[in-house]
Amino acid sequence: MKLVRAMLVVLGAMLCAVPGAVLGQQPVKIGMSMPQTGTLGGGGQAALLALRMWVDDVNAKGGLLGRKIEFIVYDDQTNPALTPGIYTKLLDVDKVDLIIAPYGTVPTAPIMPLVKQRGLLLMGNFSFQVNRTVKHDMWFNNSPWNDASSWSDGFFQAGQKLGAKTIAFLAADQEFAQNLANGARDLAQKAGLKTVYNQNYPPATVDFSAMIRAVRAAKPDLVFVMSYPNDSVAIVRAVNEIGVGDSVKLFGGGMVGLQFTPNMVSLGKSLNGIVNYNSYVPGMKYPGIEDFLARYAKRAAEAKVDPLGFYLPPFNYAIGQMLEQAITATKSLDHKVLANYLRTNEMKTIVGPIRFRADGEWANARVVQAQFRGVVDKNLDQFRQPGKQVVLYPDQYKTGDVIAPFEKARK
Repeated sequence: MKLVRAMLVVLGAMLCAVPGAVLGQQPVKIGMSMPQTGTLGGGGQAALLALRMWVDDVNAKGGLLGRKIEFIVYDDQTNPALTPGIYTKLLDVDKVDLIIAPYGTVPTAPIMPLVKQRGLLLMGNFSFQVNRTVKHDMWFNNSPWNDASSWSDGFFQAGQKLGAKTIAFLAADQEFAQNLANGARDLAQKAGLKTVYNQNYPPATVDFSAMIRAVRAAKPDLVFVMSYPNDSVAIVRAVNEIGVGDSVKLFGGGMVGLQFTPNMVSLGKSLNGIVNYNSYVPGMKYPGIEDFLARYAKRAAEAKVDPLGFYLPPFNYAIGQMLEQAITATKSLDHKVLANYLRTNEMKTIVGPIRFRADGEWANARVVQAQFRGVVDKNLDQFRQPGKQVVLYPDQYKTGDVIAPFEKARK
């Protein structure tokens, strides 16, 4: 009888120990949607590759808190109607521990009420002002801007130095473009610029010839464009075909997609003269970024995604780095604990040090305004070296002064 009792005690102890042992072996689940198709698909695929690199790097070191990372990703197709359902599935079915936002403003905006309601930490991914009205205190957006001024200051400063008096606006009728456009219009008004053309266009627009002719007829000094990748390519082609006239000193500003290598190679010399925002161009120095880009290039060739990966991949890898630092420092996966750490500490990343404001945006913006120069057709390698995108702003990365007017800079 004593032997039976002893065996039952041992068996009970073993059963009690099993759940803890199993839990210790369970992975840390990190989930997200990412636009792998649709308008933002090209950028999303490159960003996703960088996040997978971070997962592989962390798992090679033993994981987070001694547990390997399981990375769960769904394609949101750049369709904002899909993201709330995807994140509900990630949370309620996949039971993820942490979530990362999709790339871009349009897919991210619809999930903001969900994450606020559930009190979840959300790492943002190149969104623009999606937390302006929601005001979620556990949102941390990894992008080099924080408001319209930080995005557009470099463009307007260059324009004012050239004596600009008038401006034309061309913007996609989507949340990102409209948020940026409204901010840019405010900046233009404060600068005393007269708006001579102001046009919003439907996101499905493919022919911009009539709009470019209207811009030309308005004879503005500056043309500020807020467009998504497919639009940006079509607008550049229309400008190359029609021209915008001798009055235009600067053209560009907020054109998404001109940072993607396939688009740059495809457009070639049509890019010359355009002054546009960017996050990184060759010649900018951050600890670890060159090693990352070299490793990325090898993986990108295998995956057949953006071969250079300057725009999004370093910042997506940095999202992982920040999560890793917060989890390692706090030894916790609790969302409130991690949010407090991110809010009160400076993060060390391959895109430089990052500190967040109370609203979850970068405390110190670093948006680059660069002018395409000397670009030739059908040459990918030219973009690997400094000089094809001359940095005009900010001053700490400046590599040259603007060439104007725009038609002169195109030659």
